[in-house]
Amino acid sequence: MRGKQQYITSGCIRTGKFPWQQRLQHIFEGLTKIILDFSPDVVAIEKIFVHKNVASALKLGQARGVAIVAATLNGLPLAEYAPRQVKKTVVGNGAADKTQVQHMMQVLLKLSGLPQADAADALAVALCHGQNSRGLV
Repeated sequence: MRGKQQYITSGCIRTGKFPWQQRLQHIFEGLTKIILDFSPDVVAIEKIFVHKNVASALKLGQARGVAIVAATLNGLPLAEYAPRQVKKTVVGNGAADKTQVQHMMQVLLKLSGLPQADAADALAVALCHGQNSRGLV
């Protein structure tokens, strides 16, 4: 369905309360399974931004690194988008809050309910890539 968005599925990889090395491994294995199950053409991720909590940004950076490795090892190109660009693309406001992103994902993808906040963020990045690359989402 080239050029048209179609919702297939969404979700979150939950890591539990394990040591950080095992959490990163769990993320890598989960992303690798998703890549193998759905055979995407590209992986789109959000760029890191640091607001107040540097420790959270470092943890996010580690998770992003795992995502980048999972994509690269599976031969997938990577696209990165700033959070403000994602929000501007899907909500029309680069300063939109999470509930606005969730609502727009429900509306744009014709979902029966609000997606979980992290899943909505991921869907928004995918739609942002589709809009900016004019390709398949």
